[in-house]
Amino acid sequence: MSVMDKLKKNSKIKFTKELNKSEFFTEKDMITTDVPMVNVALSGDIDGGLTSGLTVLAGPSKHFKTSFALLMAGAYLKQHEDAVLLFYDSEFGSPQSYFEAFGIDTSRVLHTPIVDVEQLKFDLVSQLDNIERGDKVIIVIDSIGNLASKKELEDALNEKSVADMSRAKALKGLFRMATPYLTMKNIPLLAVNHTYQEIGLFPKAIVSGGTGIYYSADNIWILGRQQVKKGTEIKGYNFVINVEKSRFVKEKSKVPIGVSWEGGIEPYSGLLDVAMAGGYVVKPTMGWYARVNKETGEVVEPKVREKDTLAKEFWDPIFNETDFKTFIKSYYQIGHKPLLDVDLGLEEENG
Repeated sequence: MSVMDKLKKNSKIKFTKELNKSEFFTEKDMITTDVPMVNVALSGDIDGGLTSGLTVLAGPSKHFKTSFALLMAGAYLKQHEDAVLLFYDSEFGSPQSYFEAFGIDTSRVLHTPIVDVEQLKFDLVSQLDNIERGDKVIIVIDSIGNLASKKELEDALNEKSVADMSRAKALKGLFRMATPYLTMKNIPLLAVNHTYQEIGLFPKAIVSGGTGIYYSADNIWILGRQQVKKGTEIKGYNFVINVEKSRFVKEKSKVPIGVSWEGGIEPYSGLLDVAMAGGYVVKPTMGWYARVNKETGEVVEPKVREKDTLAKEFWDPIFNETDFKTFIKSYYQIGHKPLLDVDLGLEEENG
């Protein structure tokens, strides 16, 4: 018996295998959404997407955090017909119609209301322990930002006003326990969170909940936004996904995404900024856009208005006939040297 065989036989862990045969590295889901730039923010690749592990979506109020989570959850349920969404709810701000807007069948959603961190921890760890690898489950927590600790609730009930130092510790313990399960059982967990502004001359957004979330997360997004106005009327927002931490995407990357009141997330939004920065699209005259033949440098007719660049027909030739996907990878993905030094110029609102 070889040393390798002896070690495998003696191991008490059932998933022990040679690294090149380990299912934790060779069998990973990649959930591709219908929004290319969301896939880029998750993986650095237009054709990539969500994988197992903890993804934290953080930002101020009304920054579309739950919507991004449900967009990804909907893509997961679409890809796996037998999948279930386990939805932990502390905010109760998402009616059934909200799920349905993202193509989610609410009969496939297990809704679990929670009131404190400890309650979430006990239920989540119990669920994860009983899930088998191969069970198709995606978990959303909405949200950990407003979730109190058990001690904080007990102090309020007992009319005590002492400072609560237990919440950050409880959250750290929660994610420390959950993280190995997520990888071992191939489960994505999306946690909606809040941010606060750091005090100082040049304040920056900080993800709430302490350092435990940073240590455990595979992906952390901090969402910013820009108003889209027609005259003085706000018509929607251009959101900016700031990649705070990622296994695949260069940290501090900025990924633009457009959202309108009428249509929600624009599937092909954000691509125009990157394509123009890379010279794949130009603005030959004010208010008009056109594709560029990368071999000759000539403008490809016809020119179109900005709203027409949000269509599949505009982007398919760019995806299929140019190296734009490679350019995206070089700009965003870890391990790729940028083909061009470009600045997207994504300035966000404060607060």
